[in-house]
Order: sequence, then structure tokens, then C-alpha cells
Amino acid sequence: MKLDIKQMLEKRSRSGKVPKLLLWYLRRLFHEDFLNRFFEKDYYGLEFCDKALEYLNITLHVKGTIPNGGPYTFVSNHPLGGADGLALLSVIGQKGDIKLLGNDFLTNIDGLKPMIVPVNKIGMQSRQLKQGIDSVYSGSTHILDFPAGQVSRRNHGIIMDRRWSKTFLVKSIENHRDIVPIHFYGTNSRHFYRMGRIQQLLKLKFPLAMIYLPDELYRSQGKTYRIVIGKPIPWSSFDKHGNIQEQVEKIKQTTYAL
Repeated sequence: MKLDIKQMLEKRSRSGKVPKLLLWYLRRLFHEDFLNRFFEKDYYGLEFCDKALEYLNITLHVKGTIPNGGPYTFVSNHPLGGADGLALLSVIGQKGDIKLLGNDFLTNIDGLKPMIVPVNKIGMQSRQLKQGIDSVYSGSTHILDFPAGQVSRRNHGIIMDRRWSKTFLVKSIENHRDIVPIHFYGTNSRHFYRMGRIQQLLKLKFPLAMIYLPDELYRSQGKTYRIVIGKPIPWSSFDKHGNIQEQVEKIKQTTYAL
């Protein structure tokens, strides 16, 4: 795989031409050369995640253990939008096969492709994507899900996920999967949260803050992150006939309390 910002922009431009200033800015923002030096190694699957953390010189402090058995549904807050996914895939992947329910854009990264179950986080789910989600939940691999679907935002000075989707709980109950909550401690830069706030104030449909995620990943170099793994919550402890969203909120609260 090779990241080619110029080619990507030219394909999306009606004229086929890209302003030089825009090209220069996006190449810096996406850290094209830095990412390509890693992509050229052709790592694949779990090794891709492990080597990416090594390349970024990221240290993980993990409290708790990945339980034996399963398969489990692992749910976590989503504070970073890059390093947190790589880290959790790496940690959980040491105990068995793992699939991440993630934005379908991630399937464009060859090294991650075998670990991703594509989910269209913006707009309606296609029938094919829904079938993929049903298939992985009924399968034998562990699942990592960020139920918020988006990176955490700052609201009144507090950085927290937005509303969690109920899909993970509904599917876990249907397929008799115990749920393991995980709290990932980390924050992005002030600039990222500022862009998110501007997007919200201007009511932009374009995910303005999201284009800064590669830069946030680059900024994660040399950092140490703390991961706390909770105990499995039996699927049978949930009431499928009760208020599912309220039960989801309790799991979210349990996650943030870790």
C-alpha cells in the first residue's frame, strides 16, 4: 500500500488538477511520507497493529486481563480515533482472532483489511454491510466495537463519547456473547476538539474534525496510554424485552467507571 494524496485529489477533482497550496497542506496534515515509510513494510493483520505501535513508539499500560474462552464482544470508549484502535486490536489479538467494527474507509488500508468488518458510520447501512455485521456476531471470533461510532468530543470541558449505538447489545444477546467493557485513557489535541466544535456550530455535514485524525495519530508518537479491562458481563444478565438503550447507557457508565 502507498498513500498518494495527489492521486486521491486528482480523482475527485472535476478538472483533474489540484491547487499546489492545498496539496502541500494535505500532505503535511496526513504525514504522507511518514505513513508510507511504514506501509512499505507490508505488515499484515495482527503484526500490522503490533509493528505500528512500535513504529509510533507507543507504550501501553494494561490493567486487567483478556478473559479466556468466548467469543466476547469488547466495547470501549473511542478517545483517539487511531492509536486506540491499533492498541486494542493488539492487546485483544494476543488471546484470539479479533475483528473490529470500523468505518469502511479502513478497508483501504491493506494491512488492516483482514481485521475490519466495514460499517458505514455516516448515512444508511447497506444490506451487504448489515449482513457482514450479522455474520461476524454469529461467528467464533472476538469483536471490538466502539459503540459511539465517532471519536470522543469535548463538551463543557469534558471529553466523552456521544450516544452509544444499541447494535452491539442487541447482537450480543441474540448470539449469546458476554460483553467485556474497556476504558481507554487518552485525549487528542486542543486543535482537534476545536475543529469538532466549529463543525458543530456551523452544522457542517462534512466531518471536518475527522480529516485531522492522521495528524493526531502522528502526534501520538512516544506517548503512554492506560487501558483498563473490566470483567465480562453475562449476556443473560440483560433483558432483551426491556429498554435496550437504558441498558446500553449502564454499560457505558460501567466503562467510564473503570
